Amino acid sequence: MSWGTELWDQFDSLDKHTQWGIDFLERYAKFVKERIEIEQNYAKQLRNLVKKYCPKRSSKDEEPRSAIEMHLASTSSLQQVQLPSLGIQPSSFPSSGQSVGNLRDSSMPKEPAGQREVVAEEMAHRVYGELMRYAHDLKTERKMHLQEGRKAQQYLDMCWKQMDNSKKKFERECREAEKAQQSYERLDNDTNATKADVEKAKQQLNLRTHMADENKNEYAAQLQNFNGEQHKHFYVVIPQIYKQLQEMDERRTIKLSECYRGFADSERKVIPIISKCLEGMILAAKSVDERRDSQMVVDSFKSGFEPPGDFPFEDYSQHIYRTISDGTISASKQESGKMDAKTTVGKAKGKLWLFGKKPKGPALEDFSHLPPEQRRKKLQQRIDELNRELQKESDQKDALNKMKDVYEKNPQMGDPGSLQPKLAETMNNIDRLRMEIHKNEAWLSEVEGKTGGRGDRRHSSDINHLVTQGRESPEGSYTDDANQEVRGPPQQHGHHNEFDDEFEDDDPLPAIGHCKAIYPFDGHNEGTLAMKEGEVLYIIEEDKGDGWTRARRQNGEEGYVPTSYIDVTLEKNSKGS
Repeated sequence: MSWGTELWDQFDSLDKHTQWGIDFLERYAKFVKERIEIEQNYAKQLRNLVKKYCPKRSSKDEEPRSAIEMHLASTSSLQQVQLPSLGIQPSSFPSSGQSVGNLRDSSMPKEPAGQREVVAEEMAHRVYGELMRYAHDLKTERKMHLQEGRKAQQYLDMCWKQMDNSKKKFERECREAEKAQQSYERLDNDTNATKADVEKAKQQLNLRTHMADENKNEYAAQLQNFNGEQHKHFYVVIPQIYKQLQEMDERRTIKLSECYRGFADSERKVIPIISKCLEGMILAAKSVDERRDSQMVVDSFKSGFEPPGDFPFEDYSQHIYRTISDGTISASKQESGKMDAKTTVGKAKGKLWLFGKKPKGPALEDFSHLPPEQRRKKLQQRIDELNRELQKESDQKDALNKMKDVYEKNPQMGDPGSLQPKLAETMNNIDRLRMEIHKNEAWLSEVEGKTGGRGDRRHSSDINHLVTQGRESPEGSYTDDANQEVRGPPQQHGHHNEFDDEFEDDDPLPAIGHCKAIYPFDGHNEGTLAMKEGEVLYIIEEDKGDGWTRARRQNGEEGYVPTSYIDVTLEKNSKGS
């Protein structure tokens, strides 16, 4: 049967082609899987790289040692966040670093490594997972279609065999009938044959003729059935199976094209976010100020020691010209002069820590083991921390008193006496903190008394102290008495300069520069100032290291704005605007 061979050859070709399509689908899925692993490994290695080279400090209070370290901290942090602070203080990055995309969608990751993980997750969900699921469905569908084709072919073969068997049987019966005919004719023409033999031959002929007729009818029926099934097979069943296989292969092609687009979209979605990160790196690089870096290093390491005095002249020739009467006096003066010189040299040599060795010893409570300037800074930091703790305890005391009043008015809500132990503990903490503040302020006054000739240091420390308190409560700062609240902007004290005469308490603070908003800021929190992108504001107070700058509009409205959202330009010799 040539038609059967050709049909099976075509069927085998379709079988191989559809199998090749599924193999290609799975091969592409394997490629996507390996690409996902590469993206995940890249994100992990990028994080490890940043963690390895990001500057490390032994404690939170340790300051940057050099401008190089601060710049390295800023560039390393840029690998962690999308669009960091435009300043280079490492302490400002965790609080103020945000991406532009993150302002629109808080669920977006803030780091390039996270963006690579987003690509991997998108590919895994949208491409790899979809390919594996579709490949499984495709195998099941292909198997079903091929089984239907084989069943149709097997049914047609069965019909053909039935028809062929009936044909062969009809042919065999016809030959037997011919033999019976020839035997009957031979006996009928033989004169020696008996009548019984002739009659028997005639009956045999009739039987064979009847069987041949029956086989003929069976063969005709089987032939008609086979022709109908063959027509149905070639014009209905097989075309339908081929069409289903064709549609299946076309859907596979469409699915591949969708996965190609999904693969590209997964990469394309993160390109704008990574571009924002690179723009932030460029802005941070442009904002590096070598003068400010140097000044920060100077402020971090200046000791506050007075330079040593001049060495006195030691005249060893006095004993040659001295007389007996004044020898004793001269000798005593000379010995006294030597003693003073040695004492001066020893004291001066002990304080020159810049190129000498620092004295080793345990850290003291009053930081007296540190140079004067460093001691003053440490004491000021401790006082600021104690003031914050005092404010928390005061707020807790106020809350407990309010709760106690509520309980007294409504006894069913609680027992006022149950709050007494907590109130007593809070009052003890407040007293302890006030004593600590008083003790540290006494040490600070001692240090500033020794360095009274340099009043600018105290002035800057007071401003820093008050601004720090002003950040916690934008409406004003708090005095030592936790119950007494002073409203208004932070005021400078402990130092008198020309601004005290030029500006009264009711006058606005002078502008020390101007700034331009790089990003919009809503300013929902109390004490902050809302601004639009590109808006120009006056700077009335610099960032003290907490990531906020005090600014003022032209209409006089004041408030704090994030330092990372503005481009600051300070006036060198400005007394106000």
